[in-house]
Amino acid sequence: MATSELDPLIFGQRLRHLRRARGLTLEGLGARVGKPAPYLSLVENGRREARLSLINALAGALDVTPSDLLTGEPPNRRARLEVELQRAQEEPLYQSLRLPWLKPASRVPDDVLEHVVTLYDALRQRTRAGAATPEAARQANADLRVEMRAQDNYYPDIERAAAEALAAAGYDGIGAVAERTLTDLVEHFGFTLHREQDLPVSTQAVTDLRNRRIYVHQRNALPTRAARSVVLQTLGHFALGHADPLDFAQLLRQRVEANYFAGAVLAPERPAVDRLARAKREGDLSVEDLKQVFYISYEMAAHRLTNLATHHLGIPIHFLRADDEGVIWKAYENDGIPFPTDATGVIEGERVCRQWGTRKAFLSHDRFADHAQYTTTPAGQFWCSTHVEIDHEPNEAVTVGTPAAYARYFRGSRTAHREVSACPDGECCRHPPGELAARWLGRAWPAIRVPSYVLAALPAGTFPGVDLSEVYDFLDRHAADAQGE
Repeated sequence: MATSELDPLIFGQRLRHLRRARGLTLEGLGARVGKPAPYLSLVENGRREARLSLINALAGALDVTPSDLLTGEPPNRRARLEVELQRAQEEPLYQSLRLPWLKPASRVPDDVLEHVVTLYDALRQRTRAGAATPEAARQANADLRVEMRAQDNYYPDIERAAAEALAAAGYDGIGAVAERTLTDLVEHFGFTLHREQDLPVSTQAVTDLRNRRIYVHQRNALPTRAARSVVLQTLGHFALGHADPLDFAQLLRQRVEANYFAGAVLAPERPAVDRLARAKREGDLSVEDLKQVFYISYEMAAHRLTNLATHHLGIPIHFLRADDEGVIWKAYENDGIPFPTDATGVIEGERVCRQWGTRKAFLSHDRFADHAQYTTTPAGQFWCSTHVEIDHEPNEAVTVGTPAAYARYFRGSRTAHREVSACPDGECCRHPPGELAARWLGRAWPAIRVPSYVLAALPAGTFPGVDLSEVYDFLDRHAADAQGE
């Protein structure tokens, strides 16, 4: 373990445990390593990080190896409780209770510490569950989308992190990223990659931080192209320094950033922009080309286009993913297209107009061919291209579009498909045409299809929707293999 990855609290606990086991006082140990007792007290309390030279000196003075000090586990139950208590008291939620600092003196029994730590963890979980309402989640999503629009969905810091990681893994900056480069990238971050049949169904990947292993599903459940994305999304959390999310808003931001990192690695900025700029000059911009050239999914290619189109090409753009009923799952725009919204400005969960290309693609004679069309809306005319993904059931559509004035830069701009949408305020979808409504109002009774998720509570916890019992059981099953390597 490098000193940059050292956990000062756990290191301090191990140092105190080994010092006491040797019958040494702080003064006695300090005399052996040339440090005053107050300095070593700060180290033991996790308030000062030890340099490598001091770690080696301490190991020699205590007659242990440096790895005995650097192991990332508290030495015993008491030490674990003290670490958890200190971390808890540093959290804003605990501090909002306005309690005096509880110092775990030796006279405080272990059971008391266990009660405090467990009760606070229950309070933390209850608070998170209370905050994780559908309304709060939707609002967090809307707030993040406003931020993304303000910077044209372009994150230079993440682009830079991806470029630095690729350079460290030996990528030459030309074309698609080779499988070998991805393997080297996993090793660069200190992990090994393993495919397992029994990965919990609620997860795409599980990371064993103790043994530095990343587990993903085997190829029969997760094809190579999808696995590349999942592995890099996982690495993105570590490359970007993510900690356990404290609320849904932070979880959402981390997922967006990790997904962005994966896209920036698999379709690196410089070669992707070179290709896009050439295609723009030729009037042949296409999501499909990004997908094929960089061996990524259509959705990731569409995301990558939205990341780069405005910042590098000067093209305003919109992106959305919707199901076969037109319900929006993801959406982004900086081109003024009138997405449907609720009263709070939330897009996700709303239904797009049935005249838009996203809906029309499902009615096409060849629904799995890209569907391009122009749509006249109250906010102007827009061009879009929609791709229906066949590996989702029910099928879902990914749409990328732009104002009509910019359509000439895209493949499919000569399409003859043209529609008119009066949504969200005219007689169109939300408000049926008057003549049609007069003919059928009070004379129709549709039997609705109620999805199971409508009545389900929003998943709570640090990682919503993940069964942590399954995850921990999985890690236990594979721990022996990991430690035997």
